[in-house]
Amino acid sequence: MTLPQLANKYSIFLLLITFILTAGFSTPASATTNLAFDPTELRFGEVVVGQSETIPLTLTNKGTSGFTISTLTASSGYRASHPSLPLTLAPGHSLSVNVTFSPTVSGADSGSIVIDGSTTFAVHGSGTPNTSVVPSPSSLSFGSIQDGNTARSYVTLTNKKTGNVTIYSLSTSGAAFSVQGLNLPMTLTSGQSVTFSILFSPTTSGWVSGKVQFMNPRNSVLAWVPLSGTGTSSGQLSLSPTSTSFGNVTVGSSASRSGTLTAAGASVTITSASSSSSEFSLSGISLPKTISAGQSVSYSVAFTPQSSGTASATLSFASTASTATESLTGSGVSATQHSVSLNWSPSTSQVTGYNVYRASAASGPYSKLNSSPDPNTAFMDSTVASSHTYYYVTTAVSSTGMESGYSNQVQVAVP
Repeated sequence: MTLPQLANKYSIFLLLITFILTAGFSTPASATTNLAFDPTELRFGEVVVGQSETIPLTLTNKGTSGFTISTLTASSGYRASHPSLPLTLAPGHSLSVNVTFSPTVSGADSGSIVIDGSTTFAVHGSGTPNTSVVPSPSSLSFGSIQDGNTARSYVTLTNKKTGNVTIYSLSTSGAAFSVQGLNLPMTLTSGQSVTFSILFSPTTSGWVSGKVQFMNPRNSVLAWVPLSGTGTSSGQLSLSPTSTSFGNVTVGSSASRSGTLTAAGASVTITSASSSSSEFSLSGISLPKTISAGQSVSYSVAFTPQSSGTASATLSFASTASTATESLTGSGVSATQHSVSLNWSPSTSQVTGYNVYRASAASGPYSKLNSSPDPNTAFMDSTVASSHTYYYVTTAVSSTGMESGYSNQVQVAVP
């Protein structure tokens, strides 16, 4: 009868151990092992008191059955943003959670993300006063920049701590933003500053945002600068006409032609213009000149040939869009020389020569063209001008110097 009693006591002891194991020392390990976290830890580094930093956290069900998340909470100083709960993650599916650290006091602040009251994920951060590494300006907005162009702004980092600060590395989010002129790692003594540039180079249209972060050797964030800008479509510049012929132009004189520049798609700024030949010159437009989209401006080109023969040139307009060109041609020709040939019947009296007089009006007055009496009965006037009308008379001079009255008047129109 003793053996059965011993067996019963043993059974009772085993049952008690089983009860203790199941009731007093149970663990959610079997449940937590179904969740994988990416990243495996969250370290916010230093965040200025009163500001916030957000890091995404991904929870993935690595189990073979569905995993239900009913509650997800964060300790003080941290906030977890997620879809409405409860929800069930199928095997292999993930949940994205944005964890935000918003320190209210200075100093280290370790916290946790608690899932269903049992699964705990540690988070770490440190609040730092606003008198540490301070960027100026604290944020950058580049405004609207045409695609393909680059805008540059400058930022100064100042160490306002009492000790040295080492800026070990930086990271930039937003493909359109980049940093120039900052050689890392570097150490700033108390009160020391460093200035560098941030570039915005949009490749597509639309608003974009990003930030540049500065880390210490522990990869904690010392400071950051929010960035934003808008890419706009590039403008197009066209001109009319694209080629101009001036024809024949007398050497030494000028001929002018007009043209039009038009912007399309977006505003275009014409920065400069040039002619490949000094015989062709631009006027009528002051540069730089900004043309709004859909608007036009006019200009003039003058051709002033310096010698006879064909001349050509290219007129180029450089702009923020592209270079627009106009082909120019013209021919320089020599000025036409005119002369008036006069002749008359000889006098029946004895004379030593003749004087020739000219007037620009039929009523005079007349001006003598020869300096002394000319014994010939012909005269060539080579001092006439085109498009003028002249009036000529002659007189006879005797051997004693006596001069006759004016002959009949001859009118000559020079083409």
